Amino acid sequence: MFTDMVGYTALGQRNESLSLALVEEQRKLIRPILARHNGREVKTIGDAFLVEFPSALDAVRCAYDIQRAIREFNLSLASDKRIHLRIGVHVGEVVESFGDISGDAVNVASRIEPLAEDGGVCLTRQVYDHVRSKVDLPLSSLGPKSLKNVTEPVEVYKMVMPWEKEIAAMSAQLDKTRIAVLPFTNMSSNPEEGYFADGMTEELITSLSGVRQLTVIARTSVMGYKGTTKKVREIGRELEVGSVLEGSVRKAGSKVRITAQLIDASTEGHLWAQNYDRQLEDVFAIQSEIAEKVAGELRIRLVDSERSVIEKKATENTEAYTSFLRGRELLREGTIDSTQQAIGFYEKAIELDPRFARAYVGLAGCRTFLSNVGKEQFDVAHSSARQLLERALNLDPNLPEAHAGLSEMLFDEDDALGSEAEARRTLELNPSLPEPYWMLFELAGLKGDTGEMVRWIQMAYRLDPIRPLFIWLLGLAYLYTGREREAIEHWMKNEQLAPVFTYRGMIEYYVSKGDLEKAKEFNAKAEKLEPTNPRVIWMGGIIAAMEGDRERALLAIRKIEEAELGPAGLSLVGFVYHALGDLDSYFQYMNKALEAHAIISLFVMYSPIFDKARADPRYLELVERIRKQTGITK
Repeated sequence: MFTDMVGYTALGQRNESLSLALVEEQRKLIRPILARHNGREVKTIGDAFLVEFPSALDAVRCAYDIQRAIREFNLSLASDKRIHLRIGVHVGEVVESFGDISGDAVNVASRIEPLAEDGGVCLTRQVYDHVRSKVDLPLSSLGPKSLKNVTEPVEVYKMVMPWEKEIAAMSAQLDKTRIAVLPFTNMSSNPEEGYFADGMTEELITSLSGVRQLTVIARTSVMGYKGTTKKVREIGRELEVGSVLEGSVRKAGSKVRITAQLIDASTEGHLWAQNYDRQLEDVFAIQSEIAEKVAGELRIRLVDSERSVIEKKATENTEAYTSFLRGRELLREGTIDSTQQAIGFYEKAIELDPRFARAYVGLAGCRTFLSNVGKEQFDVAHSSARQLLERALNLDPNLPEAHAGLSEMLFDEDDALGSEAEARRTLELNPSLPEPYWMLFELAGLKGDTGEMVRWIQMAYRLDPIRPLFIWLLGLAYLYTGREREAIEHWMKNEQLAPVFTYRGMIEYYVSKGDLEKAKEFNAKAEKLEPTNPRVIWMGGIIAAMEGDRERALLAIRKIEEAELGPAGLSLVGFVYHALGDLDSYFQYMNKALEAHAIISLFVMYSPIFDKARADPRYLELVERIRKQTGITK
């Protein structure tokens, strides 16, 4: 019997320490099973095992037990911590020398092992003849296979695992019109051209989102699969998509080569594939053609308005376009330095093409980000960003990203009605953008409509299921509406995807229950990962205050103030004062935060850890001020 870990070499290149840890876990799991089935471990070869058995039946039963144990081991783990194994079994004569074995039988076993699926077992006709009436599992023929260094084709069988029906049933439920565009691989000789491949991914997401019958997974979730070795079937299950588009980009000077393939996530069968060798200025035509081909393969008939959206060029100037892509990539990095660099690229794009509407949207995003982190004055930055968005909408009144940006800006400026109108307009133009659902979730909370609050954030999460913010907010929505068990299960399921965000949710839950030991356990995990994060520090301050450690709680307040969050830190400081029982300071900070357009309204109105404040007459006055300032009428 030969065993081999799937994707081990690629994993070792990306994360050597993790690959070595998984090999060690594999050995701990496999060795006791070998002993139970009379298997002799001949040797390990890196991640692989070579094992000898006294009978074919022992080997087959052992192979099944190994895969069952691996499956059970994987169930509670994040995808990157799972072990993926293939097994091959053959029977025949071997030559033994100094404890090792060799010969044709060993060679055949090693050659049929790669034919097994992830989690599967393959065996030869000779093994099948020995065991076919002695094992309960079905054994299905894969037909004769030509093997390297083996003269005659060998008939190979696969073991049909009992959980394959479960996987097939789950795959059959996947909706083909839910599609994920996986990050296109950068095949250019210069690694710095990666921004162009990422840009192609995002442009295709935008193009496909113009087809209303498609639901397209958001960029923030698909980018988590960059460089992945996961199979399409697994990605389909994780994202709940029935179709996957993947490909590669090679850019060299003024030429570009793009490959694209559409894959059925249930069967991993190719629905369509195409290579494009064009000049760089043809890149927009390629994007349009790919989107139209995908729609055609999924039996979607495009209406004229959808076709015009798909075929619309963002700009005729390829230099402006590449500058725009560089700016967007830097803004995505989410740091102050990268955002300031992004401004230069967006401004260059606008200089090259003053009618490039999306470049104005990107520049507005830079201004808003710098304002939110306290690096630019709120009023000045927002005034500039509003002008940029209005300029974009003057150039292209139906640009979804501009309406979405304006919705978020109006929300920050406490214009709830304007924010809601822009969010709904965005969804009319592009229902696959997750941000408008997030805005409508926040607005429903302000109105006191908890049912709508949950519904909107569920829709955002479905479009962007790996985004830490949405993982956290969906759990909060469950927690704040009495669905505590769902909140805990949701956070624990997503712990590996968004550890600090899920820990913050768990801390809030356990603090509300008065279980400070559990709250401290999750706080310690969060502090280990992000010890200087002010949103971790304030949770630690609350725990300290509830334990009666006033000095440590006040230290947390000082650390928040020293973090220079600007207005964003006011609410966090107020929350710690609430835990200290100082309601005067709590309301003082909440009112300051409200005046600075930085109050965290959902915490104030719904978090169970602030129940004490809600019994104070000042609470109703605060909520009334929040609603009056935002224009909300309950």
